[in-house]
Amino acid sequence: MLRELAVDTTDSLEVLFVCDRAFERQARGIMAELPLAVKVRTIPSGKLRRYAHFSWWHYVRHFSIVIANIIDVFKTFAGFIVSMGIIMRFRPNVVFAKGGYVCLPMGFAAKLLGVPLVIHDSDVLPGLTNKILSRYADAIGTGMPLENYTYNPAISEYVGVPISADIQAVTAKMQARYRHDIGLPIDKKIVVSVGGGLGSVVINDAIVACARTLRSQDDILFYNVTGAKNIEAAKERSEGLENYIAEPFIYKDMHKVLGAADVVVTRASATTLQELAGLRKAVVAVPARQLGDQKQNAKLFAKYDAIIALQDDTLQEELASTITGLLGDERRRDQLANHLHQFAKPDAARDMARLITASAQDRGVR
Repeated sequence: MLRELAVDTTDSLEVLFVCDRAFERQARGIMAELPLAVKVRTIPSGKLRRYAHFSWWHYVRHFSIVIANIIDVFKTFAGFIVSMGIIMRFRPNVVFAKGGYVCLPMGFAAKLLGVPLVIHDSDVLPGLTNKILSRYADAIGTGMPLENYTYNPAISEYVGVPISADIQAVTAKMQARYRHDIGLPIDKKIVVSVGGGLGSVVINDAIVACARTLRSQDDILFYNVTGAKNIEAAKERSEGLENYIAEPFIYKDMHKVLGAADVVVTRASATTLQELAGLRKAVVAVPARQLGDQKQNAKLFAKYDAIIALQDDTLQEELASTITGLLGDERRRDQLANHLHQFAKPDAARDMARLITASAQDRGVR
């Protein structure tokens, strides 16, 4: 949320970042690195557990999922009440919702209190929250071309996915400097794996298994960002492996970690893929089996031969051969990286900021 909005300067700009308690620690670490002071607040939030591979019978068999959904309805209502209080105290000029279930109560509160609402949808397949909030939005920015969405074109604009200004196509010289800065060897082939803000147990386990399979190849190093809650389990599983490094979360210079890699293994979130597009990296993307948006992202990028897409269910069986194939074929890595780089939109943050400020001004904010 933004208050005292200034179009040409940040001197009078105030920003409040709202998230759920599960992401609070990471959010505070990220915001602490920004040049602008950003306060962090948390709200209760719940999600609707819908799994693309589930039929109605699966929900009957796993009735605990139904119970959890019912409980989370009440959490979402509680989040709405807390959001009302936050907006009335902070008095923002505009609320910006990036998607995700935590945005739903805040978006409803903004609508009820007459605060301009701007949303951004990174993924090819819009999430349920953005589908709902799009009915009330003043402006919508999209991460992919508009033909992939059913949003009102009159208020929608293809801006791309905002990424850090530090992200740019990595040269061999830059890669060597990044490795030096974060203490990684210059003479090894490095695989960096990330599972999103909270990490991925599936990717963590597959990377450890891959490192164990390839432990005899001493020119390969695996650098795995596990997620804060998964670090101890990852270290336990990788005990004795000298070709494996585990980090819980990267608060600063994530672009250097990704830029240091020869190959990146990641979930198929649109933001991460756009960052890797800007860095011009060879990517193995693993969409989470329960997330239709990630599956659609992977499908689109794979269609243009911009990534190699693997699946959760077969990841451990296929990852080692995929990694060795890419590390042994520099031409193929460059081909993938160049195709992915074509999706980069370096001005996305600026264009999204323009939509946000314009929406506030259109409502009479000066």
